[in-house]
Order: sequence, then structure tokens, then C-alpha cells
Amino acid sequence: MKKQIIILALLVLPFYGQSQAVREIDSAAVYILDRMADIIGELEAVSFSIETAADKLDDNQKIETHYSTSHVSMEGPDKMVYQRIGTNGKYGFWFNGTYASFYSFKENNYVVLESPGNIIEMIDNLHTRFDFEFPAADFFYPSFTDDILEEFNTLEFLGKTVVEGEECFYLRATNENMQFQLWISSSNQNLPKRLVLIQKGNQNLRFESVFKSWDLNPKLPSTMFEFLPPPKSKLIDIMEKS
Repeated sequence: MKKQIIILALLVLPFYGQSQAVREIDSAAVYILDRMADIIGELEAVSFSIETAADKLDDNQKIETHYSTSHVSMEGPDKMVYQRIGTNGKYGFWFNGTYASFYSFKENNYVVLESPGNIIEMIDNLHTRFDFEFPAADFFYPSFTDDILEEFNTLEFLGKTVVEGEECFYLRATNENMQFQLWISSSNQNLPKRLVLIQKGNQNLRFESVFKSWDLNPKLPSTMFEFLPPPKSKLIDIMEKS
């Protein structure tokens, strides 16, 4: 299944149609991506943090960089919670396998949406219906490597480099509209460390995420996935996309 979101989706930079240029795919890069996907796919639970910087154009077509920090916890197959604080305020999200709740700390209001199914089904459902964004969602799709190969003409393994004191595999993929760079820890865990997306031909808008504080298979209390409305908070409705 091909997704319509990318990382937090991700999120600010859409994928475009793949060009007809000659494809150059490095088998070592494919192996590294598959290894990372296998490790993530075997997790029963996970927690991590993401620091994000995203370029956007203001009303005068000038670049503004928006910063945010998110902390995400998931327990398979159908539990997820995260909080994000950034340029546009502080938000929280809870999913318990049946209902998804989104809360604005600034506005003190919340939305509750029925969305039964697993985490991936919920992400697809809420993104399609309401344009919800989910931090690092793409890494948790079983089809992650296939999606990269479908969207990009080239995929290279550029050797090892150090990101924030950690040795990482450095991968780069390109098509006529975008450049995708990914640093994956070279330790036994092979988890994402840094991601950069650069949109070509549109002032080179840039999206960057740094992943920190990975905690694999933590023991997470079930109550953390249940949303309890704060005092005086207001339940609101939102409209689905047309």
C-alpha cells in the first residue's frame, strides 16, 4: 500500500510522481533499510523523542522555519500517545484502540474520534479524513523500503558518519523533485537517527528530524493511552476533508 504521508508525516513536503530517469539502486542501502524495518517491525512497544525543523512559506513567500519537539509512545498493535510542543503551540494525542483524542493545551479544547483498528489503520484513517499528522509514522509501515524504492530514482549508501556522537549509516535517495537523506545507527539496533528532506525548485524548502531517547519494549501502563479531559476543557467537532 502506497502512503500519501511522509514522516510525521512527518508532513510538510509531499512526494511527487517519480520521473522516468534511469534508476540507480544500491543493494547495500536496501539491505540497511530492510534491517531497520525488520527491527522496528519486531517491537512490541517503543518510546522515543523527535526534534523537528520544518521550512514553510509565509504569506509573502518568505521562508519561515518552524520548530517542534515530540515524545511518542506506542504499544502494539493498537495503543499510541504523543505530545508535541512547537511554534504552533502544545498538543496531545491519545489512541486506545477504539477512540482517538486530540487535545490543544493552548485552546483547552479536544476532539474525540472513533477509529477502531490497529495503529497503522488509525493513522491512515485520520490522515485521510482529517489531515492529521503523526510523528515518524512512515518508519512503522511494513512497506517503508518499498515506498522509498517506488518514489525515488536513486538510492545510495554513502558510508558511515557521526551524528551527535553516534556512528551512523548515511543513505541518500533522489528524484527530480526531492532529496531524501537518512542516517541510521550502525549499532545492533539500527534505528533512525536523523532525517532530512529537501524540496527542489521551491526555494529548497527543508524538513529535518533528529531522533533521540529510543526505549525499546518498555513496560507502558495502559492508563497512559486513555485521554482524561482537563478541567473546563471543551469538546469540539471538526469537519472531514471534502
